[in-house]
Amino acid sequence: MDLVLQAALIGLLQGLTEFIPVSSSAHLELAPWIAGWPSGTVVGSLSFDVFLHLGTLIALLGYFARDWARLLGAAVASVRERRIGADPDRRLAWLLILATVPAGLIGFVGEDLIDRALHADTDPVRLAIAGFVVLGAAALWLADRLGSRRREIDGLDAPSALAIGLSQAVALLPGISRSGATISVGLALGLTRESAARFSFLLATPITLGAGLYGSRKLLDVSHSGVEWLAIAVGFAAAAISGLLAIGFLLSWLRRRSVAIFSLYRLAFAGLIVALVLAGR
Repeated sequence: MDLVLQAALIGLLQGLTEFIPVSSSAHLELAPWIAGWPSGTVVGSLSFDVFLHLGTLIALLGYFARDWARLLGAAVASVRERRIGADPDRRLAWLLILATVPAGLIGFVGEDLIDRALHADTDPVRLAIAGFVVLGAAALWLADRLGSRRREIDGLDAPSALAIGLSQAVALLPGISRSGATISVGLALGLTRESAARFSFLLATPITLGAGLYGSRKLLDVSHSGVEWLAIAVGFAAAAISGLLAIGFLLSWLRRRSVAIFSLYRLAFAGLIVALVLAGR
């Protein structure tokens, strides 16, 4: 049952760090190494990590169900009537589509290259991830300090939405963080903290769907034992539940507080990685 417990912990980690801007990819890549878990199990595989995105997709759809019902209805209406008009929901729906398409294409082309280069069990890769974690911490802090934080989500225009969407491609680098990159760009463009996070989460839905389905194909094409199937199910459930809690927590936090604590956490996490590498872990 150790495998099931490990899967639960990894699922919990995925759900929390996918939405809190501290980098889920860095945590999932390095957690088995930090914990000293044996390599070669289903829990430590990249396909399992990617599959957990379906759990966080459930969290996104659950939290934003009303938003998506409204936005999808608005998008269909705009196509039927061949106009966007002054409807903010129609406008937001098309901005999300605009922001998703180019980033999805870049991710499709570049993901395998990055997987081969930065998903290896070596110290140079771990140090590179630590560097990306620090880079993301600096970007998040600077964007929060320098952004005007006066624009609401209804004030987004097409160039701004495209810039936020393209920042997701940078998050292919483990340690950057998808939510961290999109929130940082949103803040830099003048969005309020809550609006930057809300647009980031809405934008995450189609990308998370694509990543989760891709991971499912890789994971489910392989035969597994009964314990492995249980571990997969437990990890999925843990990711969904913790993801739902993380979304609510972050939106509530950003209504009253800054992102500084997440930048500080990232610096501490990077320091732990470097210390373990230097200690010969």
